[in-house]
Amino acid sequence: MNQTLEVSSILTENRIRDLDVSNKQELLEQLLDMVKDSDRILDFDQVRKAIFDREKAGSTGIGNGFAIPHARTKYASDFVVSIARIKKGVDFGSDDGKAVTIAILIVASDTQDKEYIRLLSRLMLRLRNPDFVKQLHEAPDAKSIYNLFKSSK
Repeated sequence: MNQTLEVSSILTENRIRDLDVSNKQELLEQLLDMVKDSDRILDFDQVRKAIFDREKAGSTGIGNGFAIPHARTKYASDFVVSIARIKKGVDFGSDDGKAVTIAILIVASDTQDKEYIRLLSRLMLRLRNPDFVKQLHEAPDAKSIYNLFKSSK
């Protein structure tokens, strides 16, 4: 695979929401709810279990207000992504202790090793860009967030 895998290539506008949740559990449930209807999810209960098992192994809160809950599982046929901005922020157990205000859920097939690493790496690069992060927080709606991911490289 020579082409760089981008979040924008697998993200859909209807899987981006502003949420008013009060804890990590609610946030994960809402992120999962956004991908539940995807034809790429082969067994939703097993995907849900994989996400929660991954969180039990260690928080996917990466600091600076971001979390990237993720799992590779045989119960997904391909990538599915959802994004949430959290109005008040929630404790996600991040090492820096900051509340998470943006969470990006990634579900992938257990056969997508290299693509999975590439996608996480590209996403991390974006989230380290202060201009991108500022635009992400200031975007007025889901369409603007979607377009931000589409236009940034």
